[in-house]
Amino acid sequence: MKLQQLRYIVEVERRGLNVSEAAEALFTSQPGISKQVKLLEEELGITIFERSGKRFVGVTEPGRAVLKIAAGMLREAENLKRVGSEYSGGNTGRLVLAATHTQARYALPLVVRDFVAQHPAVRLEMHQGSPTQIAEWVAAGEADLGIATESLDQYSQLVTLPVRQWSHCVIVPEGHPLADKQPLTLQELVRWPLITYDTAFAGRSRINRAFERVGLTPNVALTALDADVIKTYVSLGLGLGIISALAFDPQRDTGLVALEAEHLFESNTTRLALRRGTYLRRYEYDFIALFAPHLSRKVVDMAMEGGGEEYQL
Repeated sequence: MKLQQLRYIVEVERRGLNVSEAAEALFTSQPGISKQVKLLEEELGITIFERSGKRFVGVTEPGRAVLKIAAGMLREAENLKRVGSEYSGGNTGRLVLAATHTQARYALPLVVRDFVAQHPAVRLEMHQGSPTQIAEWVAAGEADLGIATESLDQYSQLVTLPVRQWSHCVIVPEGHPLADKQPLTLQELVRWPLITYDTAFAGRSRINRAFERVGLTPNVALTALDADVIKTYVSLGLGLGIISALAFDPQRDTGLVALEAEHLFESNTTRLALRRGTYLRRYEYDFIALFAPHLSRKVVDMAMEGGGEEYQL
């Protein structure tokens, strides 16, 4: 039995039993994976994948048990490498961070600046994506830390910790009739075209629920993946924007006015995600402490060891 064989079967399952996609992801050939899967099955004396001809079409009952154990063994093998690199490499290393645009653009710049100053020999990589992409990257070990508002707490492979709560605001061009109307009401907002986040992003589900609760249907004229795009189209007069209050800067966003909407929409929680069972290196704890000072090493360790119980703000 080889670790490479375990990587093959885990990746095949992760790719929806598509062997060609698994081979591409692992930089090998489709026949090579099929051969190694067959050799592993023969060694174990079981069938891991159900077949139709040469295609994998399902996972057998013993196969599910094997895949669960294989994933754990691969995770522990990676942890061994992490321990070795931490204690032999001094202050060097690599940290892969996955975040949404809003977090990367508005919440993380000063944190990244301070982290780089503390750890100049650690190579920091940042991937931007949707909350679902971020969760999947962390769950697969392709990112070390994930930061988003939606989706992260829906993955059993992840330990999630709350970082901060935030609210939405409504942005309008200067001189707009609603600029002086406070407090805003949902009844007023439905009279105007609205520009807000795509359904997977930044608390959009809470925006939808707010209108549904009072039986109103908003006129969502345009959706976008990030607040900067929303603000651009609001500036052009195409509608009112609903964005994270974190993403509005009065000094930079000239020509726009932010109106409080905390009373209209439920608050949202930014979360930090870690892959369950992962050995965390010292510089990962340092990054977490810079981003969320209340998440001490002790708090993080308790969450990682606590079987899913989540720290509360």
